Amino acid sequence: NHRAVNRLVLNTNYLQLYPTDRVAQAANAAFDATTFEIWGALLNGAALVILAKSTVLTPQDLAAQLRQQGVSVLFLTTALLNQIATTLPQAFSGLRYLLFGGEAADPECVRTILTESRPQQLLHVYGPTENTTFSSWYPVESMATAPPRLPIGRPIANSQMYLLDRQLQPVPVGVVGEILLGGEGLSSGYLHRPSLNAEKFVPNPFSSNPGDRLYRTGDLGRYLPDGNLEFIGRIDHQIK
Repeated sequence: NHRAVNRLVLNTNYLQLYPTDRVAQAANAAFDATTFEIWGALLNGAALVILAKSTVLTPQDLAAQLRQQGVSVLFLTTALLNQIATTLPQAFSGLRYLLFGGEAADPECVRTILTESRPQQLLHVYGPTENTTFSSWYPVESMATAPPRLPIGRPIANSQMYLLDRQLQPVPVGVVGEILLGGEGLSSGYLHRPSLNAEKFVPNPFSSNPGDRLYRTGDLGRYLPDGNLEFIGRIDHQIK
């Protein structure tokens, strides 16, 4: 619904978009990242720069287009970020925001970007489509003190993240639990799938508002001592 999209790109805590920005649409139109790209641009009066698939998948062409089109905001899947960091790491130096996510990050590729073509802001983002694209963010400022696994950070504004055990009780710092998501980003559910909705979208035991729900991601995580969340794996055999 509309408020889920608004919460993704307006008055949020992980980035600020301006009418002077030029946001790349690098994702396939069927991928949920386009929600961030298209509405991030249009709801903030910015320009949307549509890139061809062949351009996005060719590091030299992508770097040239980012420079020629004056792109200031770019999201890439982690796999594509790794590829470009390996072959043409200087591609990102002109960006105001570079966001990446979708699978576990390679710390060495991230270190290369910070060394070779550091954007103004490098953000590691996490979130399933069911919570409207991004649920959490982690600003990558240095790899010198970063753990072997790059954290997925803290919730974006108007979203909540809980780390719970099988009885839906909070787990302490350092203990692995399932990541559950709440807030304004939750989708209405799966179309014509009432049993799946009942399994995945559960009542929020931490809210006093009737009808508030949490989404069970099936992702496992643990809190780091600094309060950031670290992705660990899955409770099932899905590949993430």
